[in-house]
Formats: sequence, C-alpha cells, structure tokens
Amino acid sequence: MAKKQFKKRSNKGFGKRPIKDERWSEVVRENPTWESYYKSLNLIPESEWDDFKKACQTNLPMTFRITGSRKHAEEIRNIFIERHVKNLAGKTFEDVDLTPKNIDFYPDNLGWQINVSKSVIKKYKECAKTQRFLVIETEVGNISRQEAVSMIPPLLLDVQPHHYVLDMCAAPGSKTAQLIEALHANDEKELPTGFVLANDSDYKRSHMLVHQVKRLNSPNFLVVNHDATLFPRIRLNNETSDLKFDRILCDVPCSGDATMRKNINVWKDFRINNALGLHNVQELILNRGLQLLKKGGRLVYSTCSLSPIENEAIVASALRKWGDQIRLVNVDNELPGLIRRKGVSEWKVYGKDAEIREPGSDDVPASAFPPTKEEAEKFHLENCVRVYPHLQNTGGFFITVFEKLDNEATAEGKRKVEETESEDASAKKTKTEITTTTTSETPAVATEESTPAPAPVEAPVKKEPMPRDANEEPFNFLEPNNPELEKCFPFYGFNEKFPKDCTLVRNATGEPLRTIYYVSPIIREILTIEKQKLKLVHAGIKLFVAQKNDVGSCGWRIQSESLHTIEHFVDDKRHMKCNLKLLEYLMQEGYPKVEAVKESGIDPEFSEKLATVDEGCLFLTVERGEGLEDLQLPLWKGRTNINLMVSKKDSHELLYRVFNIETKATDLGKEAAHQKKIEERRQAEREASETPSGVEQETSEQDTPQPEEA
Repeated sequence: MAKKQFKKRSNKGFGKRPIKDERWSEVVRENPTWESYYKSLNLIPESEWDDFKKACQTNLPMTFRITGSRKHAEEIRNIFIERHVKNLAGKTFEDVDLTPKNIDFYPDNLGWQINVSKSVIKKYKECAKTQRFLVIETEVGNISRQEAVSMIPPLLLDVQPHHYVLDMCAAPGSKTAQLIEALHANDEKELPTGFVLANDSDYKRSHMLVHQVKRLNSPNFLVVNHDATLFPRIRLNNETSDLKFDRILCDVPCSGDATMRKNINVWKDFRINNALGLHNVQELILNRGLQLLKKGGRLVYSTCSLSPIENEAIVASALRKWGDQIRLVNVDNELPGLIRRKGVSEWKVYGKDAEIREPGSDDVPASAFPPTKEEAEKFHLENCVRVYPHLQNTGGFFITVFEKLDNEATAEGKRKVEETESEDASAKKTKTEITTTTTSETPAVATEESTPAPAPVEAPVKKEPMPRDANEEPFNFLEPNNPELEKCFPFYGFNEKFPKDCTLVRNATGEPLRTIYYVSPIIREILTIEKQKLKLVHAGIKLFVAQKNDVGSCGWRIQSESLHTIEHFVDDKRHMKCNLKLLEYLMQEGYPKVEAVKESGIDPEFSEKLATVDEGCLFLTVERGEGLEDLQLPLWKGRTNINLMVSKKDSHELLYRVFNIETKATDLGKEAAHQKKIEERRQAEREASETPSGVEQETSEQDTPQPEEA
C-alpha cells in the first residue's frame, strides 16, 4: 500500500483544531456499482430491495452460541435466561429492544442474539453484567461468539462422534470449533472415535487457529498447513488405500461481499470482477474436497458472498465434472427456523469492463456461465441455500450440501474426474497460473470472519512471527513402559482400557522433561505415518506436567484440560468428594492448611479421607444434584497445604455459575491474593523490626503448585 503523503503543518496555526482529513472519514455505505449489479441479477425481489439494502447498511447484532455437553450447556443457558434475559427485558438502546432473542434455527435454544452491535454491549451500562458474563464464559469455552449465518454450515454437515472430518479452509476457527463440539456431543457416555482435521494455507493463521480451538481441549483434533487445492493424500500405516473423510467443510476464500454489515470496507472495495478473480481457486478447492470425500459422505460448500459466480457456478461446475457420483442434498426440512431462499439457475455474467458476456467469451471461464436448460433440470441448483441479511437480521451467506453417491461412474464422468485425481504436473501448472495472475485486479480474499485470507499458494519459506507459545517441535511418542509413565499410570489408577501408547512429548530429545501430551488413537495413527506428507502444526492436550520440586512417589500432576478425557479410564484410588460449602471455600482461599480445613468442620468426610492419601494431585468431584452437572476438578495435596488447581478465569466462572458470586477482571486470583497477604505481613514485620531475621516462612508452599493459565 502506498504511503500517504501529508503536508507539513506550519507553526502559525499551532493550537488551532486541525481541519478534518476526509481520507480518514467513515466509509459511506453506498456503492452504485454494487446496487446496479445485484439489481440486475434479480436475486432480491424488487418489493424487498429497500429492506435488503437497509439491512446491509446497518451493523450486525451481537450473536453467540452456548457449547458443551447437554447438562452443561443447559445450565449455562438457564443461567443466561434467569440472570440476563430477564434483566434486559424491556430495556432499549436508541429505541432498539435489548431483550436477547433465540436464534430461530439453532437447536435447543442454545443460539442467542441481541439486536445491537457488540460495541454497544461493551459500553452501555445496562449491559455491564451481561458483558462480564459473556467474557467469562467465552474465556473458558462455554460460549462462542459467532455470526449467526456462520453457524449454518457446521449444523448442516451433521457431524457424529465416529466421523472423520476435514475443514479445508479453517482459520480463524469458529466453524471448526462447532465441528469439534459436535464430535464430542456424547462425551458423557463415551469418547469419540473420529477426529477433526483443520487445515489452513496460511502459516501464521494456522497457528491462530490453534488459539481459537484450544480451549475445547480435544485430543481428537489436528491442525495442518496446506494449500487446500492440493491437499495431500493421507494413507495410514499398513493400509492399502487412502484415507477418506465422512464430512468435509469447504468454506472457501471468497470476495466477501455479503459481510458488509461488519466489514464496511466492502462498500468502497466492491468491484464486479471481484468474484471472477477467485472463481478458479474455488473450483479447485471444491474438486479436491470431493476427491477426499468418502462414498456416502457429506460435503458442505459455503461462501460469505452473494455472487452466483462464486456460488451456483462453482456448484454447477462440480456437478458437470462428477456426474452421477454426487448430488445436491435438499435440506429444506433441516434447520426449520431458518428463513432462506433457493439457489438460482440463471444469472448474468459481466467482464472486467462491466459489460455482459456470453458463453464462449475469451476473458471469462466457461464454468462461470449458467447451466444449460438440460443441465439445470438435472443439477437441481434450487437445493442450494441463500441467506439474505433482511430475512432474519443476519449477514449474507451461501451454503450447498453435497452427498457422494455409491454409484459407478459413467465412462465419461470417470475420465473427467481422473483428470484431476492426482497431483501431477498439469495440476501444479494450473495452480502456478492462478498464482501469477493474482494481481492488483484480484480482490482481497475475505472469510466470514472478515479477516483477509491468503491466496492459494504454498506456505512461504520465510515464516512470520508466531504466537509466543507456538510449538514447532516434533511429535515424539513415548513407550508405555517409559520410567516416568510407569510412575504416573499406577499412581493415578489408570486402567487397561486407557491407550497408553498415545502419550507424546514435543521436544527434540524425545524424553518427558516438562509436559506429556495425549492424543486419541486415530490422531496417533495419523501422526505416526511413515511417509508423512502433512505439515503438522498442532495436536494433543496436556496430560501431565512435571512438578518442579520432589514430591511424593509421582512428581507429575494432572492437567485440567485432560480431566474430561481421563475420567473414563481412572479408578477411585485418588478420587475425593467434597460438599458445595467446601468448594466455595477452596475457590476463594489459596493454599489453606490441611489442619485448618479439618478444624473448620466444613466437610468432615473430606478431611478424614484426605488424611489417608499420599501427597500429589487428586481428582475432586462435587456432586450437585437436581439434574445439574457434577464438577470434576484437580486438587493438589502438599505436605501441609492443599490447593484447588483452577486458573483465575475458571475460578471466576465457577464462582458465578455455581454460587452467583460476581467478580471483576482486575480481581487477583486466590494464589496471588494469598501471596500478597504474606508479603504485606512480612513487610509489616520488617518495619516493626520485631523479627529482623528468621521470620517464620509462610509461603505459598513450594510443594504446592499454582494452576497454569491457558
């Protein structure tokens, strides 16, 4: 981008208010080219055009969805209704009703919408408590803030716990998170056997994706970094055929002209040829996705654009190529609360000069034109889903669901598909041509998160600075008989059903030095492929972390993020139970003395059993009854102290959810507050010179670790 030139201001006018520079003024939400283009396509009935345009010119409402297992999600939903929906009911901001409403199409009343922008929620004092609730629950993964239309593609994929799922263009990750949540929907009964593989072509964004999804703590999740148009084949060891996916999401890079409610630059950047600049890339990604799809599997193709060039034209091209091997799924009866419009089979095609083109034009790909009458009758493009902003106060979106049929291809169809089945020289040549023609005439690529996505090229050799905790070390699996693991497994009571060969470290030595991770068996199979083609970025959840000081018979402590997984595999050897009163005490008191807890009489049964277990990490269960979810938390027993191993943000969330105790972001965590008290006491003693030396050391117990913040 060229550097802006500003005139140097003389000192004569010093102190006067500078004249406003119009180059920094707010973008005007008007664009005659956009208006004439979409009017010419007749996608929006003339009677609805004014409502459509007005919706496009206003900010998006704030939307979110509640996540987690059934009991957990229902509890968060009910708290939101009782403490926030009722509080905001009847209140307004600039004549807009602030009462939260259900997103009609999201199942089980777990999707919510407040009809003002998130900036209003942050600043308006009447929303302060709701804003704090949203922040806390989002930080711990109970809520995902996501645009309403962005929730549609994962819902229509219908992911089940046994499915192998590929997200081809995953960053920044809101849809990926939905896919993972669906995979773990039955965790209360049994763990999933499938996985979600998330890919992004941009190296830095693939690491950002980890941050978005990491809070879900899934061992069935893998992040890779590839050009989606040439996503590599995966063949597991000892298998004779390539791995295929049950579900694939192709949320492809697009011009993003339906994101103008949140990405206002669309108003000034819209060009008719924006869609044509990405058409070929979108074709290649969809085609590669269909190649990787299992027979009987489902693929969703979606964009945050309204142009048929990026939508129905791409779908028609795939149907033309694959013939009877695929079909469009009619999803009219799915998501019954969604107001939608059908896909179209006719549209005008314009060249870069904004003049209409006819089939056969040299400067427009043949696949950009509408299908013939015979093709239209066969393709059923009406089964595509179009969502417009004015229908339900959302952004715009396009979604199509493909199913791969278990049919033998016709000779012609098979020949066409085989032309692109392998990553041969001609495919790479096509890719190179696309890359070299991506000039200033090609639009900046957008996603539904309105974050620019990269052009479809291989990751650059020169890597951009990564997040501080980005781990690029190898994945080294440990033998089950590793000496450190042989300390941990019997100490915590792991049974024989636990896959002990699925633990790994991420350092060059291959030895467990500080952290031991765990992945599900299927992810282990992928990570240990001998001729690995995948550019691996992230996998695994923390299972054990080494305690710095020598403590008892096992110096490794369990991590909170793995509790929901290992609870299926450990016995009662190191399980403790406590009542709610003691939990409230432990949530607010850092490093209480074992004797002090016993003398308090808060929970005699807890104190009695605590005296019989060795020091180290324990599993604390709090039974809450009344259909509420039981809590599973890690507890550390030191020589003289105990400490609930819950991070500050988790403590704030639990205090509010379980006890309705409100906190502030500036509040100290219980460990920090405990240490502060000690330092203040020491300082007072030093100032009084009562004990200039040999002050009794009352610290935070070096044998009692602090919880690690995520």
